[in-house]
Amino acid sequence: MADVAAKERKILVAVDEGEESVHALSWCLKNVISENSKDTLALLYVKPPRAVFTALDGTGYLFSSDILAAMDKYGNDVADCVIEKAKRICKDLQDVKVETRIEHGDPRDVICQMTEKLGADVLVMGSHGYGPIKRVFLGSVSNHCAQNVKCPILIVKKPKSTAGNN
Repeated sequence: MADVAAKERKILVAVDEGEESVHALSWCLKNVISENSKDTLALLYVKPPRAVFTALDGTGYLFSSDILAAMDKYGNDVADCVIEKAKRICKDLQDVKVETRIEHGDPRDVICQMTEKLGADVLVMGSHGYGPIKRVFLGSVSNHCAQNVKCPILIVKKPKSTAGNN
């Protein structure tokens, strides 16, 4: 087990706006990152592609360049906010290098690509815990990654709240 702690690992954590990814990052810091390790923690946020609107989409709306620029600015602000929140969670790490990346595209594909590109030793991500019906319509990013990445993947589920059950 001593060899595992001594090895420099690259741990990729996918983060988004949800509490599930915050829980996964916090869990990773408590359970995966070793004290005094030389690990590198890579925080990845993927901006989903902007919806394409055309004059032929049937709605009759055409967006001006001002509206499209405002939508892009909002997307950039969200990405910056998510990354800053994740960096604050990691602020007390010692001897662990924290890197951040913001990428664009379908989160399922980009997370898989970045896992390979960065040479991650493990991928950590949260799970929204969708049931089978929602998964059919919304897809499951964690399931897609589990099927397609070549490194080990750790999917952290957020425990259901028991505050109302006391």
